Amino acid sequence: MSDVAGRSVSTAARLGLKAGDTVGEAGYDFDVDHDLRDAIADLVGSDLLDEDADDVLDAVLLWWREGDGDLTDALVDAIPLLADDGVIWLLTPKTGKDGYVEPSEIAEATRTAGLAQTTSVAGGPQWMIARLARPKSGKVRR
Repeated sequence: MSDVAGRSVSTAARLGLKAGDTVGEAGYDFDVDHDLRDAIADLVGSDLLDEDADDVLDAVLLWWREGDGDLTDALVDAIPLLADDGVIWLLTPKTGKDGYVEPSEIAEATRTAGLAQTTSVAGGPQWMIARLARPKSGKVRR
């Protein structure tokens, strides 16, 4: 296993996904981290579902770049796809990379969509990953 593939497997495991989880994906483009996608698919034991799937999802991988549109709308669109305890893993380019998204934009979109950012994970050399979930109390702090 290459170093990159090994890091991807480690990152996939840190996302808290497990065998049997159903994972959807939105925002796929040429620049996604294919090693990470493969590691997640291997971990859950199935392919990632695209935006047209009707399944209830344990997680959504949302690849997002500056210029992709309205992040709040994308988050609001992803929420109904989730199981009650499902999460959105928001993947954005790291600082200095093409498509970098300002943290303040992510925070505002997350709050507006009624979600809370609970964790951030480095997603390899190109991507940062933020875990977005419904607040446990049902209330969003503003």
